[in-house]
Amino acid sequence: MALRPEPPSPVDAPRLLDRLRQELLSAERAAGLVSLSNPPLAIGIAVIDTALGGGLACGALHEIAATRESETAVATGFALALAVRNGRKSRPGCSGSREQISPLPQTVLWIAEDLSLAENGQLYGPGLDQAGIAPEHLITVSAPRARDVLWAMEEALRCRALGVVIGEIRARGIEHVTTRRLSLAAAAGNTLGFLLRTLPDDEPSACATRWMLAAAPSDLPSPRFHDIGPPRWTVHLTRNRRGHSGIWIVEWNSVEQRFELAKNSQPVAATALDRPYRTTAA
Repeated sequence: MALRPEPPSPVDAPRLLDRLRQELLSAERAAGLVSLSNPPLAIGIAVIDTALGGGLACGALHEIAATRESETAVATGFALALAVRNGRKSRPGCSGSREQISPLPQTVLWIAEDLSLAENGQLYGPGLDQAGIAPEHLITVSAPRARDVLWAMEEALRCRALGVVIGEIRARGIEHVTTRRLSLAAAAGNTLGFLLRTLPDDEPSACATRWMLAAAPSDLPSPRFHDIGPPRWTVHLTRNRRGHSGIWIVEWNSVEQRFELAKNSQPVAATALDRPYRTTAA
């Protein structure tokens, strides 16, 4: 009579999960869902890069969603910052172990649904310039329906002349087979793809990671930004095929074009304003 294997102990559970993740990653590579020729994109924050297994997988599809539609601009800013990071490749420096960042020209394709543009507006030129996206390296396309956005994304992800492809849609309930086709296209074209959504979705997806973005209060005053704090986001990694999930407060340094972990790296509850003073102070 065969005995059932004992369940893993709490101590062995993390190692078992890590082993299963590595096996899943190997299976995805064998199936062509992950590009092997492109190194991961380092976020630049150690705790996030560690969770991502070294950085954001390139030649893959990722989903970035706003926590609600009014936060769409926040999700847009995060996607643009990642596109800027992807256009800046690291190479060993001439002195010691320091690294020099060498910007490389790279084209970013932005495909947006007409309804999303009507609701949330067009990309803002000065904001793009501040983020580090040069106008000559940005192509914008509008599509009448969500299915047209997804079709254009699949075609564009296979094009090796593009560095980043971003598709902005409002539709929910995208079929798993659709995200799988997009993932295969990204791996085939060795292109970084972002599915930008105005609302989060919990449907099954072939995306390598899923992120939810919300605005976080700036740390004012800030002399470096003339009393206007840098963009600060609450970044929630809800799905990660390579490692663990997490939640952080992240700032974007537009001068050096890099991410920085905010001083308060974990979100905290805001003070309740509808309670008596003694209650809120306690």
